Amino acid sequence: MPVLRWIRRNLVVIAGLLTLAYMILPNIVVMVFSFNKPKGRFNYSWQQFSKEAWKDPCGVADLCGSLSLSLQIAFWATLGATALGTMIAFALVRYRFRARGAINSLIFLPMAMPEVVMAASLLTLFLNMGAQLGFWTVLIAHIMFCLSFVVTAVKARVMSMDPRLEEAARDLYAGPVQTFVRVTLPIAAPGIAAGALLAFALSFDDFIITNFNAGSTVTFPMFVWGSAQRGTPVQINVIGTAMFVIAVLMVLVGQLIASRRKSNARN
Repeated sequence: MPVLRWIRRNLVVIAGLLTLAYMILPNIVVMVFSFNKPKGRFNYSWQQFSKEAWKDPCGVADLCGSLSLSLQIAFWATLGATALGTMIAFALVRYRFRARGAINSLIFLPMAMPEVVMAASLLTLFLNMGAQLGFWTVLIAHIMFCLSFVVTAVKARVMSMDPRLEEAARDLYAGPVQTFVRVTLPIAAPGIAAGALLAFALSFDDFIITNFNAGSTVTFPMFVWGSAQRGTPVQINVIGTAMFVIAVLMVLVGQLIASRRKSNARN
């Protein structure tokens, strides 16, 4: 039958679209319920269309404060993890030293290890050091957690780089710094950017490690978890929808810039 033949030819595309729809469905539900006016404390059933929550997204006490704190931690954790992860990735790819193989293996442990194990280990470390739990312990924990992901992303990019480009720059009398800034860094930039974006998303979204090491500090994921026990305000859906839309726009802008660069390179 023609329909069956068409399905066989496009089976991979259909499976991909269904998987994408399955992944996006929760975001669509969050988006729809950001326009709901619930009767009671919980925003779990549709009652009435309303834009009140969008007009006052900070109408719930401490919501925007926790959001601001999460953004600050994610920003500084991204900077720290990206800087350290980039240097580690270059060291692992470009240099030969003792225990290099062991370090390569250890880098993957935080990604393979359950978050609760890492969270408990970091908490034990902070308590043994006598550190006061709060902003700084969460920031250190997030940098430790995100570091492996940045190293993996940057390392994959550095391994695919053609060393002849750097050799050509040195043949043209470019110094080490000039070669790194004008040749090495632009080539490695996509991997560094991918690692940074991944680190930001992981840090902002993390709950388990934060919950163990936050003390009295309340980030946005912790605020959402606490609100779910007492009642879920619509403003949480508003913030989630806004973040989803911003992320999608960033991806679309990135794709547009990449396509323009490719077209300019062809011309």
